[in-house]
Amino acid sequence: MDIKQIYLDASAMLEGHYKLSSGNHSAYYLQSAKVLEQPRTAKILADALAVNIQESGIEIDTVCAPALGGLIAGFALATALDKRSIFAERVNGEMQIRRGFEITEGERVLICEDIITTGGSAMEAAKAIEALGGIVVGFAALANRGFCKREGSALERKVNCALPSDKPLFALADFDFEMYAPDNCPLCADGSEAIKPGSRGN
Repeated sequence: MDIKQIYLDASAMLEGHYKLSSGNHSAYYLQSAKVLEQPRTAKILADALAVNIQESGIEIDTVCAPALGGLIAGFALATALDKRSIFAERVNGEMQIRRGFEITEGERVLICEDIITTGGSAMEAAKAIEALGGIVVGFAALANRGFCKREGSALERKVNCALPSDKPLFALADFDFEMYAPDNCPLCADGSEAIKPGSRGN
């Protein structure tokens, strides 16, 4: 399966000058919502991701998605795995489990995002799960931005990956795009202005 081509066909791999949720800049932006707006495509991707997870032998009770970006991917993956689907959401800047969702002591939870960059949001959701007695057994995403090492990838883990090294990350492909600090961005130096097409603040 050519994941990059699927993103290109959905006009979901944008090229320009973008400000990412982390505050860094990049010449590329992955807009997974454009891929997931087609239910058939979402199912194909989630089914493929589910196969990778099932082949690993990891035991899962529940899939938890950080809102908002992970909601569709998380639900599609939970459907493919035939597991319970819940989500975490930010309240006053803190990720919480709400909406009547409950976590039992020792419940095994897989955190699912649409895209894993450094894994910061996924770790916020993991913290909320663990505070309720759940056990985070791994992480999953459709796409991995290359900072964290996914199962089956030759890319090495980078120092700014927030995910724990002792828990697996499952993803369908690596998108290892260069990112720049705003004060050291060659795109800014060329005179262009970064735009923010996704999630937070937009």
